[in-house]
Amino acid sequence: MRAANSAPRVCRKWNHVARVGVYAGLAAAILLVARAWAGQENAVSAAEAGASSGDRMARVAPNYDLEERFLPDRVSKLVFDLALTPHWFSESDRFWYSYETPEGTRYYVVDPVRKAKTPLWDNAKLAAALSMLTNFPYDAQHLPVKRLKLVDKDTRMRFEVEIRKDAVVPNEPKREKSQEDIEEQGKEGETKQGEQEGQATGPAAEKPEETRTIYFAYDLATGKTTRLDSFEAKKKPMWASVSPDEKTVVFARGPNLYLMDAENYAKALKKAGDTGVAEAQLTTDGVEKYSYARVLLPEQEEQLKKQDKGDTNKAGPRTPAVTLHWSKDSKKFALERNDDRKVGDYWVIHSLTNPRPILETRSYALPGEVNLPIGEIDIFDVASKQRVVVQPKSFVDEVLNIADAAQTERDREELREEQEEDRQNPAPLSRLSPKWAADTSDKLYFTSRSRDFRQVEVDVADTATGKVLKLMEERSNVWMTQRPLRLLENGKEMLWWSERDGWGHFYLYDGQGKLKNQVTSGEYVTDQIVTADEKTRTLYFTANGHEAGEDPYYAHLYRVGLDGSGLKLLTPGNFTHTLGWPDSGRYFVDTYSRVDTAPKSVLLDGQGAPLSDLETTDVSQLMAAGFRYPEMFKVKADDGVTDLYGVIYKPFDFDANRKYPVIQYVYPGPQVEQVTKAFSPKSPNVPLAQLGFVVIEVGNRGGSPQRDKWYDAYGYGNLRDYGLADKKAALERLAATHPYMDLSRVGMWGHSGGGFMTAAAMLQYPDFYRAGWSESGNHDNNVYNSTWSEKYHGVREEKQKDGAEKFVYEIDKNSEIAKNLKGHLMLTTGDMDDNVSMVNTMRLANALIRANKRFEMLMFPGMRHSYMPIQNYVIVARGDFFSKWLLGSTDTGADVIELQRDKQATPSKKLKE
Repeated sequence: MRAANSAPRVCRKWNHVARVGVYAGLAAAILLVARAWAGQENAVSAAEAGASSGDRMARVAPNYDLEERFLPDRVSKLVFDLALTPHWFSESDRFWYSYETPEGTRYYVVDPVRKAKTPLWDNAKLAAALSMLTNFPYDAQHLPVKRLKLVDKDTRMRFEVEIRKDAVVPNEPKREKSQEDIEEQGKEGETKQGEQEGQATGPAAEKPEETRTIYFAYDLATGKTTRLDSFEAKKKPMWASVSPDEKTVVFARGPNLYLMDAENYAKALKKAGDTGVAEAQLTTDGVEKYSYARVLLPEQEEQLKKQDKGDTNKAGPRTPAVTLHWSKDSKKFALERNDDRKVGDYWVIHSLTNPRPILETRSYALPGEVNLPIGEIDIFDVASKQRVVVQPKSFVDEVLNIADAAQTERDREELREEQEEDRQNPAPLSRLSPKWAADTSDKLYFTSRSRDFRQVEVDVADTATGKVLKLMEERSNVWMTQRPLRLLENGKEMLWWSERDGWGHFYLYDGQGKLKNQVTSGEYVTDQIVTADEKTRTLYFTANGHEAGEDPYYAHLYRVGLDGSGLKLLTPGNFTHTLGWPDSGRYFVDTYSRVDTAPKSVLLDGQGAPLSDLETTDVSQLMAAGFRYPEMFKVKADDGVTDLYGVIYKPFDFDANRKYPVIQYVYPGPQVEQVTKAFSPKSPNVPLAQLGFVVIEVGNRGGSPQRDKWYDAYGYGNLRDYGLADKKAALERLAATHPYMDLSRVGMWGHSGGGFMTAAAMLQYPDFYRAGWSESGNHDNNVYNSTWSEKYHGVREEKQKDGAEKFVYEIDKNSEIAKNLKGHLMLTTGDMDDNVSMVNTMRLANALIRANKRFEMLMFPGMRHSYMPIQNYVIVARGDFFSKWLLGSTDTGADVIELQRDKQATPSKKLKE
């Protein structure tokens, strides 16, 4: 490893020189280094000769070793669980959880009544039992347990263990070759033939280890572990929407809906392509772009084909329906169907597919366009198979959303299981079917929203006739944020969230839509309904900004009477809090932390009284590696009045006597302000700072709905520039009190809206921002999706002479000010981005070229909007960019040493558990 402030990586190749001779080699290496530095000195001096003093850079070698040490993958091996997930029992308020530390993963059962936490099992004994039952060695620190869940009325835990496919398991019944085995053998033959013909069979022609799954049960009463040789997990397929009583399954085939009962569903799961499976067709009017089927990405279609194993039953493979909302009694279901037949197309090219690239086409409405999706709600009766269509037509281009019931613990468990199954899926697709809000199947509650987001209605439909009754309405002169409608006593009362008084609060209505009273009030913002106790008339909810002297973004849990009385804080402490709770709402698991405090989890009762300390994240290895907590600050915005909150990341070898370049990480909002509040050691800003930068995160007016509505809506009508003055002013105010910050070397980076803001800042303040790394920015919101752009910037509705309504959208674009660029700008995008199309980046690049501006550009093949699959590569490339332009030194070699160092030359074939 190199010293903390070693010479640039271009000098690494000289390391071998020292081996030639102890003294002669060392002298030669020193001479070479000296010459290299002299050459670099001359090169930089020549460049400085024609540059302004503000462009001159103090040459400090980037600390690549420290950056490498704190890349996210490295940090993952130093600190483990940052929170615990309670899995609540169905027959009591007990729960179990797992928690990983440097000592391995431990499992516990917590009884809130007894205030007791006990081990779920003895790790060493379980490891011994698994070793005996599989003939594989295991120890207490490395249990191979996967997909652990409670079964048999909370008496047993069932889990999976993955072993080699050809492993011999003691006393295991003889396994007959399944259809899957036969298909796999066929694939093996194709693979071998391809290898003989010199064809690659994967990204790096690597063949993963073949495995199979065996199942085990652990008896909670006796502590006995049993292998379940005859058990086969029934994993819910992608295409099935299963009713709450599990007696009916709905799916799509082509653009239409079909139905089958539980018996035929079991047949379909047992044998792909079984022609004996009975299905009933529900619809015949589905067509392309006006379909009952979900529109799948090519990756999802491929996953569906693999899962169906070549099912050619009837008219082809089954596909998922659009999201179905079931009545709780399973008698009916509803869905939102959009007519996209007049909506224009948008495209993504899959350039890496073989043998030919694939064109992905989808409907995509752009801001201000005449043709948007036309929404309707369809309600189906399972017994009669009849359909009722609901189209209230409250507004022009209205958007309809069905109101769902609150998630239960069972729903959350199913979601967790689904996420675990889809962990390796490049494009996971939710298979959950929510239940609608009403307890009965005769009423369907929904909202209707105007295109400009300024008008919202709450409606209820008679599910037999489709007749709609308007219950309440909201109006505003800026966009409105919505929270889910909550019914009490099956609609006798309703809880509705509104920003009508300038803050986000809950209001209680009766079943006919008449306001009874405001439940919460004051200068703070409520957020999520945690639970509502109808018997005690108590609401539990989360909120921000109520506690004086705290960062207003810290979330806390409160309780209040439905009449607005008795407000009580349940999770005190100057931290941000996240929660887990059972359906009863009698207990809460609270995990709290800050950017400068390791997370701690505690158990509370419904009054907020602490019952037990559960876990505190072990940061010992992280701190031993040199980690230092970031610093929090508060600073005034450009107006000198509004408080902004932020975080400072410093190099861990920080020297107060040095001057450091400053890089801002930005996201303008307004739907979320990406300033870190909780402990986040894997933030990409941590390794970036280690190179020798001070990295700043700070909010801006218009950046977040967690403040008052004035703050949230500050940028309405000025979506390009509204946050820039605050970002600049925050740095200037900080530098005045932090002399180590060098404002002659300022950079900025951000992703998506942050990429948009980075380019805008470089173009609006070209003498202040010297370098900008702009990722996947929506630089031209005229070619971004209509919903986000029209909501947050605003769209104007104009009535024409013929009585028709026209929506006018006008917004500034980054390309319009491309001529202002002075600094060093990097544009990046994924070529498969289906959120912010690469078209946005291309239009800005074209404008820069036409303005005769130098800039840099990176296209990431195979990447959609997220860069997570290549995050370490992007982190290092981003660091190199800023090192070059703000430190005056960077690596120019082809190899990314930080990512190559730990990589084996030949991948291991050992089974990874």
